[in-house]
Amino acid sequence: MTKWEYLTTPLIVHNTSAILNNWGSEGWELVQVVTGPEGGLVAYLKRPVEA
Repeated sequence: MTKWEYLTTPLIVHNTSAILNNWGSEGWELVQVVTGPEGGLVAYLKRPVEA
């Protein structure tokens, strides 16, 4: 069974692609983007835990 680790990170609107590409290059997969409590965007990412 796959075990996952999760990460949340704020997204800066003018630099969204660079932020997501950076996390993607480290093996993180985007799960969802939501509006945070202060109005900004927050990305939720996951990747398998390495054994």
